[in-house]
Amino acid sequence: MSEEITIALAQLDLVVGDVAGNTEKIIDYAGRAHDDMRADLIVFPELSICGYPPEDLLFHTGLRRRVDEALASIRESVRDIAVMLGFPEYDGDDIYNACVVFKDGKVLAHYRKNLLPNYRVFDEQRYFIAGKEPAVFSLNGIRVGINICEDLWKSGPAAASRAAGAEVIIAINGSPYERDSQRQRERAVQQRVRETGIPTVYLNMVGGQDELVFDGGSFAMAANGDVTFRAEPFKEDLYKVELAANAAGVAPRDGEVVPILPGDRNDYEALVCGTRDYVRKNGFPGIILGLSGGIDSALVLAIACDALGAEQVQAVMMPFRYTSNMSQEDAAKQAGLLGIRYDVIPIEPIYEATVRQLQGLFAGCEPDVTEENIQARCRGLLLMSISNKSGRMLLTTGNKSEMAVGYATLYGDMAGGFAPIKDCSKSQVYALARYRNSVSEVIPERVITRPPSAELRPNQKDTDSLPDYNVLDPILEAFIEKDMSVAEIVASGFDKDVVVRVLELVKRNEYKRRQAPPGIRISGRAFGRDWRYPITSRYTFPE
Repeated sequence: MSEEITIALAQLDLVVGDVAGNTEKIIDYAGRAHDDMRADLIVFPELSICGYPPEDLLFHTGLRRRVDEALASIRESVRDIAVMLGFPEYDGDDIYNACVVFKDGKVLAHYRKNLLPNYRVFDEQRYFIAGKEPAVFSLNGIRVGINICEDLWKSGPAAASRAAGAEVIIAINGSPYERDSQRQRERAVQQRVRETGIPTVYLNMVGGQDELVFDGGSFAMAANGDVTFRAEPFKEDLYKVELAANAAGVAPRDGEVVPILPGDRNDYEALVCGTRDYVRKNGFPGIILGLSGGIDSALVLAIACDALGAEQVQAVMMPFRYTSNMSQEDAAKQAGLLGIRYDVIPIEPIYEATVRQLQGLFAGCEPDVTEENIQARCRGLLLMSISNKSGRMLLTTGNKSEMAVGYATLYGDMAGGFAPIKDCSKSQVYALARYRNSVSEVIPERVITRPPSAELRPNQKDTDSLPDYNVLDPILEAFIEKDMSVAEIVASGFDKDVVVRVLELVKRNEYKRRQAPPGIRISGRAFGRDWRYPITSRYTFPE
């Protein structure tokens, strides 16, 4: 008779800092895994007790006490099933990103993450000390090695586990979403599997945490590199993986392999997930946004309704003398399609009162961008007032292209608590709008096909101030996500004067981006935690 292990993968949405709530969830899911799946082992994500990433909460002495109490509670409460979970381990002044396995109160294994990522959104060397040793435990006659997230991206830890006798590796992860991230993970694990010759079971968390979204996609990979099981992305659930050992070694049994979502759908699901969790985990009763009749606010409205439901969404149209009838008609039509609360508040009286108050100071000055910004700030004032009164959080509707070149107004359309499409270029905004309408039409077609305009002056078009987006967006991607020089961008087919102008705009508007609300990261490099350019800088292009 061959040895077997039934593993329950707890692909969970946990809350950073909610040690008590996370502990209750861990105990509950362990009970479900035992009772419903008859599992031998349940596996929880990286740092599951405190949530990931906890950042500077790790330095708070009260967290250490809560983690210790949580571990003791889980060890005492869970019986007849082995539990593998991640936690911050405190050893004097040192902190480790650790994993423990126990059954019936007895510790079977203890592991400290060997490789600490310190790039892009990761800053683990600020907090943790790297472990150095492998950890292998035996369950039902099968020897199991432990890895944590980054450990699988290089050869050392997996090879050390194999050398220590592991017949299979189980990895717990807090791997955030970005485009094509699932394929990247599976390629990395496939390389480790081929190096070690043993299978791997990979558990990832789900849910939004500030700018980050975790997309799940947990999977099992056989020793030949084939994926034998893949969980649904963006879905919190308990999944079964069965391992069986025979003369040829340990192998995961075939299970359901959910397809990897296509790019636009994947991005859209990430935006919905991140918006839902940001609003709900922070305790807001709903959201409010300004609906202009343009493409950006139309997409944000669709995301908000999919994330929260129409009953928790309010949109406000704030027309001015330059707002077209088309914009007002399209905004009203979309609000009707989605069934949300929709209000119309003209800004003309507020604008006129503001300009009157400034008349003396502005005497002799011609109207310019100042008056355009006053319009945006009148709208921001109204929206923030409604947000304060109702408790609903204000969503901003700016995109990555605008944030890059500063085509946005501080304390105007940049006002708000969260920016769902902050990491979406204008080109991606259109693609995501078309994707959403392919599911069901919630954005009027005219919103997608008309030329984009802020409507802050007569007959205004975005191209009055910026290059066409099919030129602007590739230049921005080359600079922001690939760190390419002017010469390299020009060599890829763009006019040098245009490239220099765009990159100077990016540099000049860093001060605005520092004051923008957080937003969901879906690219390889988003404005926020993985973009750290100086505000004060004399670096010049075209170098």
